[in-house]
Amino acid sequence: MTKILKLDLQDEDTLGSLWSLQHKAYRLEAELIGLHSIPPLLETRDTLRSCGEDFYGCVSEDGELSGAVATEEEHPESLTITRMMVSPDHFRQGIAGRLLEHVFALYPDKERFIVSTGKKNTPAVSLYTKHGFVPVSSAEVAPGVELIEFNRSGKR
Repeated sequence: MTKILKLDLQDEDTLGSLWSLQHKAYRLEAELIGLHSIPPLLETRDTLRSCGEDFYGCVSEDGELSGAVATEEEHPESLTITRMMVSPDHFRQGIAGRLLEHVFALYPDKERFIVSTGKKNTPAVSLYTKHGFVPVSSAEVAPGVELIEFNRSGKR
């Protein structure tokens, strides 16, 4: 059985597991959207440690990190989901959905949740739509690469 825990990025083992997971997950996203220089792939362990985001991870009994979500509070009324990653070894097991629901439960007073993903990242677009997010804007961030911002109402 897995549980969702807040991750301590000052712990070297946790940081190493998260960095490795991030690279596995975002390499696949880079392939899907056709942009290989996405920011998570350019991060070092040190920049990840000091990014200022809160991370929650899906951890097995033996300590394996199978997925993680990161959040950032820029405004009191909203919460931005800045990263969502699941190990390719654990795709299609509901981990990303569990992580989203965990975030919603942690922040019941938020009026709005915000997330962005590449238009061509159909698994992520499907995930966010399934969990009540609606597209609110899009922008071309590189030739042929469109980023969609989704919002979800809070306080349900």
